Amino acid sequence: MELKKLEHSLTVCKVREISDIDTTAKFYFIGKTDEELSLVCKTEDAPVDTIERDDGWKGFRIQGTLDFSLIGILSKLSGILADHKIGIFAVSTYNTDYILVKEENFNRALKALASEGYTVV
Repeated sequence: MELKKLEHSLTVCKVREISDIDTTAKFYFIGKTDEELSLVCKTEDAPVDTIERDDGWKGFRIQGTLDFSLIGILSKLSGILADHKIGIFAVSTYNTDYILVKEENFNRALKALASEGYTVV
């Protein structure tokens, strides 16, 4: 399985309203529930006024489109990283999964996954 590194630094934050988010940005995830409005975006695209903010994330995605019948992909990746004491923040889209780790753990995470047979590009 191939993993694609995301080249930009990322921020995870909570915002007050959708209008606080630059929806013209090329890369972002929005999660809205009855309790919060969360945003993952390039650090330079993060809103100035956030409720909470955590900078310093890097990420990678599973290349290709994952079929919904596939089981355990995210579990396997997160398990490998957990075995190496690397925490994750996962986001899923219709097509694939993204895994974010803190910047200081990024190279170690990629090495751990490569050692388990994943191709990192």
